[in-house]
Amino acid sequence: MLQRVLRAMPCGLLVIGAALSVAATGASAETRPNVVVLLVDDAGLMDFPAFGGEANMPNIDRLAETGAMFTGYRTSPSCAPSRAMLLTGVDNHRTGIATIPEIVRSEDRSKPGYSMSLEPGVQTVADRLKASGYRTYMTGKWHLGSNEGDLPNHHGFDRSFALDASGADNWEQKPYMPYYATAPWFENGVAADLPENFYSSKFLIDKMIDYIDEGSGSDEPFFAYLGFQAIHIPVQAPREFIENYTGVYDEGWHALRTARWQRAQELGLIPQGAPLAPMPEGLQDWDALSAEDKHFFSKSMAVNAGMLEAMDFHIGRLMGYLEASGELANTLFIVTADNGPAPSSMSTVAVMNLWMAFNGYNTNVETLGEKGSMVAIGPEWANAAAAPSNLFKFYAAEGGIRVPLIISGAGLDAQAPIKTIAMVTDLTPTILDYAGIETSENEPVPINGRSLRPVLDGVAEETHAATTPIALEVSGNSALFLEGHKITRNSLPYGDGIWRLYNLDIDPGETNDLAAAEPERMQAMLAHYRDYEEEFGVVALGSDFNQVAQITANILPRLLKRNWWVVLIVGLVLVGGLGLAGRFTWRKLRNA
Repeated sequence: MLQRVLRAMPCGLLVIGAALSVAATGASAETRPNVVVLLVDDAGLMDFPAFGGEANMPNIDRLAETGAMFTGYRTSPSCAPSRAMLLTGVDNHRTGIATIPEIVRSEDRSKPGYSMSLEPGVQTVADRLKASGYRTYMTGKWHLGSNEGDLPNHHGFDRSFALDASGADNWEQKPYMPYYATAPWFENGVAADLPENFYSSKFLIDKMIDYIDEGSGSDEPFFAYLGFQAIHIPVQAPREFIENYTGVYDEGWHALRTARWQRAQELGLIPQGAPLAPMPEGLQDWDALSAEDKHFFSKSMAVNAGMLEAMDFHIGRLMGYLEASGELANTLFIVTADNGPAPSSMSTVAVMNLWMAFNGYNTNVETLGEKGSMVAIGPEWANAAAAPSNLFKFYAAEGGIRVPLIISGAGLDAQAPIKTIAMVTDLTPTILDYAGIETSENEPVPINGRSLRPVLDGVAEETHAATTPIALEVSGNSALFLEGHKITRNSLPYGDGIWRLYNLDIDPGETNDLAAAEPERMQAMLAHYRDYEEEFGVVALGSDFNQVAQITANILPRLLKRNWWVVLIVGLVLVGGLGLAGRFTWRKLRNA
């Protein structure tokens, strides 16, 4: 089979061929394009090198160079709501995935929009494309419901190999956190086992190539949705990719924040002289770390970059397959991320240390990122990776919701970066526009987003008028955009539940709260947000809502049900020995 030959080809050859094909040939007006959506997990605006990042990603670079980069694109601050909106074009509160299962309060699950499953009447882009004759395929993270009828095969996908969890190990079939008992993978809705030589990015591309190749005799186009595990925790990559970043991050997170802020100005991502958001209070000072800890944290970020490069390498294999099969020139690529960088710091929490020890994880710096290791970059690196923006994943600050978007291929011309605002709900209507599929506002659950194609074709300067309020909310983290301004509030522990007002045109780092200086604008924008809450059924959370406390409350019952050693943890807490136990286990994990 063709794909077997291609898997053995050097990636560089594939990139060269793909680049020439994409640049030289466009689809005819009568041809419906194939569509490939490449969704990266937890990547910040500047994590892609085309946007100023350090990782080597030549295939995504090529897509950026030959297509369009959207620098004003926003998503939701958490993975499941973003995926629901991306795949439906509908606000997360109407999809049923208002937040993530790990954070939803039990009392909210019975409320409309909070079922944690795609609710009746919600159509995915795959549903619509399949009805129009497209072949539809999905591989990777799903995270859109765990009940009967929730998996991709019930939502428009002909073939799928899906992870029904927020994440999992990248080397073997096991969970990455105690919320899950296992790593639940399903092929076409049936529980599936992973192969012995599994590595997530390679396997997801392998499977997708298999699915596309099975239908290669068809005249109908295909839709391929790849939900990569890169760079969600556990951050893991083959050693040969990690070694490419030895020493790159040795100067620490303060240096990276400054470097990315400066590059952002050079690239026009932010205005010249725009202030850099300060680091959140309570984070570690790089200069105060021991040499051992500096080495560990530097290596962690090298693993993160290596995981991005490994993903890109395998994306190159998919592009090479499409080129060899004659499909590349007529394929529309959409590359983006579900939310900003993750601040999780799994291995410095005592409970996690104990769980990791029982589940075969270590933090040995020499093999960091390889099989058996647990890596999370933590809040300091996440804040630096999110620069020049404020905060990171889980928060409606720009660091949590401003991420890269690239649209390329299928005859699109290379163009200057598009700075006007675009939203995650715009991707489904964009795909449907290119596929020639019309939708109606009279549908049971109508699409909220708008097609980006007029902007891509140069017939419109913006997708959303500056005078149109645009709002989002996940777990009390809220934002509303209007006329270059933004109001936002962020939940505990890194937020405080207080509404603030920013002028993003001159202050994209959200450093100068204008609420007191411009009370009329503030009140007008708050009124728009309240209209949004009412229209979309947002469950309002108090300023004391704490996301970390809620996820802990959701995890503990599962731990108590499945793991006898939780009793030991509780005992340690009662006698005040948890800190000692955590430090002891941390040392054991570092030396494993």
